[in-house]
Amino acid sequence: MNIHTIYARDLPDLWFQAVHDILDRGRRFQIDRGSYAGQTRLEYDYFIGHVQYPGTQPLIPDIPPTCGIPNPVEQDYIYGGPGYDRAYIEYLMSPRREPGESYTYGERLTRVPITGEKLNWWNENRQEIVDKREEDGKVVFREGETLFINQIEWVIDTYRRFGQRNNQLVLQVAHPSDHTLVDPPCLRHIDTRIQDGALYFFVYFRSWDLWNGLPANLAAIQNLKEYMAAEIGVNDGGMIVESKGLHLYGYAEELAKLRCLKT
Repeated sequence: MNIHTIYARDLPDLWFQAVHDILDRGRRFQIDRGSYAGQTRLEYDYFIGHVQYPGTQPLIPDIPPTCGIPNPVEQDYIYGGPGYDRAYIEYLMSPRREPGESYTYGERLTRVPITGEKLNWWNENRQEIVDKREEDGKVVFREGETLFINQIEWVIDTYRRFGQRNNQLVLQVAHPSDHTLVDPPCLRHIDTRIQDGALYFFVYFRSWDLWNGLPANLAAIQNLKEYMAAEIGVNDGGMIVESKGLHLYGYAEELAKLRCLKT
């Protein structure tokens, strides 16, 4: 297995290097299940990207006009605009879930029910087991009889309360029950760390569309990081991203060759 590592200046640089390299170093696999089943795709065995300055604008790819191809991500897709009912940053940072959606990243991050034994321990004030906090309507909130936490605000609150050297604070998207879904979440978690006065993200995707998905996902995740860093009171730091399934679908190969000036 080849572990492909890229060191990038910013998000457009990461995207370009990853697209350029996969044309030469990706392996071709047939898709057995899920999106585009029966087709083929180029895929890295394992991918690691280290982005030093992910907040550098613009966050989306740089496509020179001479390439004659559209940008894989429109600015309005990230932030909202004509033709888009929901901005992608809302999909990541709000609990809104439309009929027919089995999940959204935002619902998983901002509206997590406390149930089962954890709820019992919470109600019993078992502070040796659970970190019980006040129902403030932001970090911990109630809808009807159900108690919820907002993971984003919980992480912010914890760094504020207990300091910056904390290895517990992971924004978790995946649930064990996701095995039952036909299309489980690609984003599994965003780990966090404050080092040298800056907030860093460590992002893992189980499967990841390189052409459209990576630039849209990371632009939104960078906005989330900037928000959290400002709320905590630290600088915006770098980003390390990983995937065992970063891939380029067949339809995008010709577009990738045009962008990279390859025949």
